[in-house]
Amino acid sequence: MRVLFAASEVYPLLKTGGLGDVAHSLPDALVGIGVDVRLAVPGYREIMAQAEALRVLGWVHLAGGREARILEGRHPAISSPLWIVDLPDLFDRSGLPYTDQNGHSWHDNPARFIYFCEACAALALDALELDWSADVVHANDWQTGALPAFLALHASRPRTLFTIHNIAYDCQFDFGTFKALHLPAHWWSVDHGEFYDRFSMLKCGLVSSDLITTVSPRYAEEIRQPEFGYGYASILEQQAHKLSGIINGIDNATWDPQSDPHLVAHYHVGGSIGSAKRANRDALLRAMGAADDALAFDGPLIGSVGRMVYQKGIDLLLDIVPQMVTQSDARFAIIGSGEPGLEQQLRALTADYPGRVFHFIGYSETLAHQLEAGCDMFAMPSRYEPCGLNQMYSLRYGTPPIVRDTGGLADTVVDASPQNLADGTANGFVFADATAESLQQALLRALELFREPKQWMKLAKTGMRADFGWRNSAAQYLALYQQ
Repeated sequence: MRVLFAASEVYPLLKTGGLGDVAHSLPDALVGIGVDVRLAVPGYREIMAQAEALRVLGWVHLAGGREARILEGRHPAISSPLWIVDLPDLFDRSGLPYTDQNGHSWHDNPARFIYFCEACAALALDALELDWSADVVHANDWQTGALPAFLALHASRPRTLFTIHNIAYDCQFDFGTFKALHLPAHWWSVDHGEFYDRFSMLKCGLVSSDLITTVSPRYAEEIRQPEFGYGYASILEQQAHKLSGIINGIDNATWDPQSDPHLVAHYHVGGSIGSAKRANRDALLRAMGAADDALAFDGPLIGSVGRMVYQKGIDLLLDIVPQMVTQSDARFAIIGSGEPGLEQQLRALTADYPGRVFHFIGYSETLAHQLEAGCDMFAMPSRYEPCGLNQMYSLRYGTPPIVRDTGGLADTVVDASPQNLADGTANGFVFADATAESLQQALLRALELFREPKQWMKLAKTGMRADFGWRNSAAQYLALYQQ
């Protein structure tokens, strides 16, 4: 099975979110079960600087007289060859992949990713005569939405699978841009990519691909409903026959409390974990600026890592911190960045409750690992969550997650109800409503169980025993490729 896996970012070369993790771990797992994968990525400055053994494969001709140089490279952390689409005027720039230094979307994002898709289609069809053509092309999110459409222009073509990682992001542009990109005229139609008098790259992928997946079974159901579909619910309902959900996996080698190089103390499900978690907790709090008297305080530590945006429900957590701190012995350690107002609210809480609230604005891989190991529980109150990875990291690290009943969170976390505790299936806490009150009730339930050490350890170790590695998910993707 030959698969061209196209993605707009890949860890550890360049990552803005979960897509980067998936673009690394899923191809790696596919290679492990015998799939011949080529990983196609844009030639960002960061990727060009880190890829090794670069060699030019050739040039592909694109619309409007453009040509893209195609390079092959390798990286020690990535099993499959990298096929890099080098368009320097579009990708060789500072800033993030999709936004400039001020956080605004690049004005030429439509051109950047349309040309990337066109080049990937040429590679899948062996336009460079490398004696390698794809059986299946796996496209990911709006940045590759036009890839299945370009391939559909050819009678003899690979089959296409399009994965939605977050339907809230779609990339729309007007008819003038559509014409300037020399796109096929019939694409501007309600049956193709036209979307309320604009062109949607996401819709293009939905209607042009042979199969659609998203990153959890629950999310596959939710996005067919207006509340979660961001305008695409009716389209997905029409495409329901080709839509399925496969839960993302996690990298068990990178996220392993028994060998994690970011931790000061290691532990595993077969041994005692309490002393190691305390050592990691102290290291985490010191790194977050805690004084010695704060380390001596022994209240449970609730952690959170993520983007500080509406989707993640971080506002719900920040709103209940004052009451939780004053009415319980809970402490909070929060890592993230995003909306300025939420960042400022977090800074104010740290100032108002020294020794009880700790924060880091930004992202630190080391701190993220230390938080998963050092906290007693992990709060993830997302309003919607296509899959989520942190709840699975938390389970693996014996840090029961507290999550909302949505998307992949619902697919991976089993609530600590009396029945689930009795039968040994509980691994965390689930609440229904996207409100501060509902979250607070779940936190209070968690704090109550935390006071029963034997029950709490049983809950934590149930989570640690679960296997959320990529091998199972990769086997499901391979079954779809074969289908």
